[in-house]
Amino acid sequence: MRITLVQGDITGQDVDAVVNAANSSLLGGGGVDGAIHRRGGPAILDACRKLRASHYDKGLPTGRAVATTAGELPARWVIHTVGPVFSAAEDRSELLASCYRESLRAADELGATSVAFPAVSTGVYRWPMAEAARIAVDTVRATPTRVMDVRFVLFTPDAYAAFEQALNAAGPADQNDSARRDSGGKGT
Repeated sequence: MRITLVQGDITGQDVDAVVNAANSSLLGGGGVDGAIHRRGGPAILDACRKLRASHYDKGLPTGRAVATTAGELPARWVIHTVGPVFSAAEDRSELLASCYRESLRAADELGATSVAFPAVSTGVYRWPMAEAARIAVDTVRATPTRVMDVRFVLFTPDAYAAFEQALNAAGPADQNDSARRDSGGKGT
């Protein structure tokens, strides 16, 4: 597996699947979730409504992942995952790790070989960026998968720096791991 860091907009990534840091309703929201729904168009919301009506009437549980069409995005699919809200009083790191594992599982079920991840739970769910980056990198590296290209697409320079530090601290797993700043387009 090659892990790449990209500073940019996840909605512009030309990959098989883009991971959406969704809320449990699956009906759109702010941050990454809102951007994916806006750029992907109504087909994503329609697919999410069907999932809510058929399988997830109470919403998608935290740590789980489910796929839909990507609508007008360059990707083929969107994998929606619900990250945990950070709590200083309760360790929810296993739920955050589960978001990455379950997203890779969903990617494998789809036959996806390239996946772009955001920094799940680091926006309104307030997960500290450095800790979230470590959990993300360590979990993706440890998860058996057929995905060959994983991109962490980070919106801000601070997020990029935290993921770069986590990737470097994790040590060499693949000589192809790389970090690059990009305006968010297709990437390599």
